[in-house]
Amino acid sequence: MPASRLPGHGTRALLALLAALLVAGPFVAAWHVDAATRAVAAQESPPGTASTPPPAPGAGPAVRQGPVVLAYHDVARHSRSRYAVTPEVFEAQIAALARAGYRSLSSDEFLAFLRDGRTPAPRSVFLTFDDGTHGLWVHADRILAKYRMRAAAFLITGQVGRHRPYYLSWAEIARMHRSGRWDFQDHTHDLHHRAAADRRGRQVPALAHRLWLAGPGRGETARDYRERVGRDLDRSLREFAGHGLPRPRLFAFPFSEATLPARRAAADTGGSGARDRADRRFLVRALRARFAVRFTNASGRPLPAGPRAAAEGQVQRLEVTRATRAADLLAAVARWAPVPPSACPAPLTEPEQWERTDGRPGGALAALTGTGRRPDGAGYASAAYRPMSSADWTGYTVRVTVDRLRGQDNSVALIVNDRSRDPVTVSLGHGLVRVLAGVGDGRREVARRAVEPGPSHRLTVTVGRARTVVLVDGSGPIEHRAPRLRRGEGTGGIAFSTRTGRAGVPFPRLAALTVAPAASPEGHR
Repeated sequence: MPASRLPGHGTRALLALLAALLVAGPFVAAWHVDAATRAVAAQESPPGTASTPPPAPGAGPAVRQGPVVLAYHDVARHSRSRYAVTPEVFEAQIAALARAGYRSLSSDEFLAFLRDGRTPAPRSVFLTFDDGTHGLWVHADRILAKYRMRAAAFLITGQVGRHRPYYLSWAEIARMHRSGRWDFQDHTHDLHHRAAADRRGRQVPALAHRLWLAGPGRGETARDYRERVGRDLDRSLREFAGHGLPRPRLFAFPFSEATLPARRAAADTGGSGARDRADRRFLVRALRARFAVRFTNASGRPLPAGPRAAAEGQVQRLEVTRATRAADLLAAVARWAPVPPSACPAPLTEPEQWERTDGRPGGALAALTGTGRRPDGAGYASAAYRPMSSADWTGYTVRVTVDRLRGQDNSVALIVNDRSRDPVTVSLGHGLVRVLAGVGDGRREVARRAVEPGPSHRLTVTVGRARTVVLVDGSGPIEHRAPRLRRGEGTGGIAFSTRTGRAGVPFPRLAALTVAPAASPEGHR
């Protein structure tokens, strides 16, 4: 062959490359298929153990209720965790909610409710899932689709795609996002774990506490802690943006730990109450700067979705576990759903709606009415009526009759605007009434007045936005002007406590109680 016809070095290299591609092509394709399979697992069909007929005409409340926020973690088979709900149980719960006429909200709809108090459905829930586990894609997604529900998943962005198959992959998250059934929100980048807080290795949640630095052999300074938390939150937001997801506006506390009282945190970590309070103030500021609302499953006071929670910037969720039956879930949602004072005219006929607040066992209402046995040695009993569903009450009148009062040896107290920023306590004894306002060390006496001594007294307390008016046995009014508070900070329902000062002296008794909307227009929102 003439030299001009011989293939050159470039031609020979090209032919070799083509041959290599022909040989390697099937292997490359197989690798891509395998990678895609590992990144996006096969979904399971709904178990089919539940069906949901449409709600009956007229079902549901006459007025629109605010949403109850439900906190799930995982939907999985063969898990020993109490936070992992089986697909069959999850479908039964979702079907029960659908049959009862509940609609699930998107994150945007939930935020709109906190702003204006309106929901797009008479009954609604906001379904949330912490951690971003694989079971949301494999099991929960198809069940939500079947019942036309939607949910929000709070991602630990540093765990996405890791420890497969426990956590979701970014490819699964992308598909879930495109479905329109899922919103994705924030659960830190890599601070959902426990770490050493001191030289002894005491374990604490990493987001809410200063940690031990093994290298220098010391605990974090305030600056160390704040820089670490800020870096983590900002990294999480960058991960959302880098994977084409909308910026999250909601944040769920890992372990709900940041809501614990500072004195308990100090006991757990060996720190000081003042230091831990300062760290919590920083953490709340850092989260407020990045997110619209924070979520917790444990709170020092009721924070159901509504004006009080909106003022706090923090919402309490109803936790769902593997032991939660569908019927129990519906009952719990009903207890949390807000009701107006007009729907609660006779609280003494609803013993199941009272909750003891003194930490003692036994029926809450029975402890106040004297119809049940009190624990041995107890000199104090207290209970609250509908603490979750009445958290946003204002504009109501309470009428109470108490008896079995005896000198200075026993007394009863009515609290209105219970667990608000300015609750009012009316303490009544045999011949004395005291009105106090505020919380804890900030509580102050508004009035002290002698009343005609006797074993029985009648109280009428009217609660409005700007003032609370107290009448005892029809006497002249005692008035408390509320401090200037943001909307939602001064709202709340009712609670009672009874005391006996010495052994052998009976407890006073709550003999009659009614609740009604306040007659004065000033009392209404």
